[in-house]
Amino acid sequence: MNQDKLTQLLKEVQAGQCHVEDAVRQLKLLPTDNLQDACLDHHRCLRTGIPEVIYGEAKAPEQIITIATSLLKQSSLFMATRINADKASVVQRALPEIHYHPQARMLTGNEAGPAPDKCRGSIIIICAGTSDIPVAEEAKVTAEALGHTVQTLYDVGVAGLHRLLSHQRLLHSATVIIVVAGMEGALPSVVSGLVACPVIAVPTSIGYGTSFGGIAALLGMLNSCAPGLGVVNIDNGFGAACLAVTINRKQ
Repeated sequence: MNQDKLTQLLKEVQAGQCHVEDAVRQLKLLPTDNLQDACLDHHRCLRTGIPEVIYGEAKAPEQIITIATSLLKQSSLFMATRINADKASVVQRALPEIHYHPQARMLTGNEAGPAPDKCRGSIIIICAGTSDIPVAEEAKVTAEALGHTVQTLYDVGVAGLHRLLSHQRLLHSATVIIVVAGMEGALPSVVSGLVACPVIAVPTSIGYGTSFGGIAALLGMLNSCAPGLGVVNIDNGFGAACLAVTINRKQ
């Protein structure tokens, strides 16, 4: 349950459109729901604006189904990250209303759609190469599910810098920019040197031997001389999106 749904419920009680007993039934699982393998924090969205999200890589499909059922029952936004196609297929057979995003490897449900009146502007997601798109898509799906408008600019890395420079008008329209890059991780520094808005850098594990699974890109981004640049963990498109929506959200 988020702030909007709680406000609407209280208004319905006030107007006599919802019995107090019905409201209590809807609220009784707040703030937590103790399941066999999880303790769900239904109150998190009310506190932070971002609901509890399932990290699905090490979870069995049955565990994801149980957690998703509880979240959907509360009319909460449902998101699960790092879900492969086989696992998604099992979950969707049990819960066909859930959507699978194969490039992002994410499941979503109960998305509210864009809420431009609650956002300061738009989020732009840039990635250096085509191999970085899955991480960029994780950021995109997350930000859109949270109600933010997203524009993407893919395969504009520093090996062909003219591809990025031809989109400067778009870059300057952003409230916050997420830049996803592997290899040496140079692109976020370039973008941060072109714009006035915050830039969130996401190193990816894409690269040859001495990229060390993204550590080279991570260190390059952490050592950037460009101002206004923040860095999240390797391949963490989800974390970058959560930070971006916090910046873009109207208080």
